[in-house]
Amino acid sequence: MFTIDAHLDLSMNAMEWNRDLRKPVNEIRASEKYLHDKPDRSNGTVALPELRKGNIGLVVATQIARCATAGNTLPGWHSPQQAWAQTQAQLAWYKAMEDCSEMKMITNVDALNAHVELWSNDDDDLNDKKPVGYILSLEGADSLIDISYVERAHNYGLRAIGPAHYGPGRYTNGTNAKGKLNNDGKALLKEMEQLNIILDATHLCDDAFWNAMDLFNGNIWASHNNCRKFVNHNRQFSDEQIKTLIERDAVIGCAFDAWMLVPNWQRGTSTPKNMNCDLNKVIDNIDHICQLAGNALHVGIGSDLDGGFGKEQCPNDIDTIEDLNKIPQLLSNRGYSNKDIENIMHDNWLRFLRKAWK
Repeated sequence: MFTIDAHLDLSMNAMEWNRDLRKPVNEIRASEKYLHDKPDRSNGTVALPELRKGNIGLVVATQIARCATAGNTLPGWHSPQQAWAQTQAQLAWYKAMEDCSEMKMITNVDALNAHVELWSNDDDDLNDKKPVGYILSLEGADSLIDISYVERAHNYGLRAIGPAHYGPGRYTNGTNAKGKLNNDGKALLKEMEQLNIILDATHLCDDAFWNAMDLFNGNIWASHNNCRKFVNHNRQFSDEQIKTLIERDAVIGCAFDAWMLVPNWQRGTSTPKNMNCDLNKVIDNIDHICQLAGNALHVGIGSDLDGGFGKEQCPNDIDTIEDLNKIPQLLSNRGYSNKDIENIMHDNWLRFLRKAWK
């Protein structure tokens, strides 16, 4: 089934992990056999050939460059100018992939419809000749030097922004932090609304989430977020937050990071097998959102499968991202209709984008 994945850090993997994503996953793994600088070396799951094999023809692909602000012990760039430069290197990689016909930027309804039509051919053998479409999103707004850079980014194709990532940020606070948007953050939301840039609610801390819901009147999605019901951590959404997003006609993409799927995950110690982490845990999150909504119109996939982890920290029945094609059968096993499954695999994101870009 044609599939949309609403969150992949492709350019980060290319530029910081130095992965040539034109090569199959197994070749990338082999090339990293003696590398130990990243926790997921030789365990990667995402590359362009596997996206094509899985009929994953459209993704939301990120730029990401956090600043090391005061109080945030996580790594980051030491100035907004450096962070901006990093996102521009990532943009240059996407453009290089377009130049060699590996990818295609999608920025409007006409381009979206044409791309979906291209991928609607049922002959999967032809997928290796098709560019993977991508909608450009900024994960964390730290790299926007000032508000004028929002329009500059929109002009080169940016269509969604998540204002925060982990910890305190330059515009607002994210996972494991507290506090509402600052004045620059409020100005950011206003400019995003003016330019019709989608607000990605993922990673907003609870204070910032509710503040943003009050201030922002534009289109909202959550590209990669799970349910606090299953893992009680501020990175996940409470039922109240999920219901509010449903009321705003948002779509929530469920993520595949094991620590977000099973409670008590210990990084570097736990394994998907010994924690019984499999794709059914993803289905649990999808189903919970559907139960809260009373339908299957507000949930999709936002796997984050290349977000700094690999096979060592994802469902044990995932070898590569191609295995997203196991999800329709798992949903069918839970009683979901063919139409419900189509909605979850692609149509919810398409409906959202066609409405947002009309």
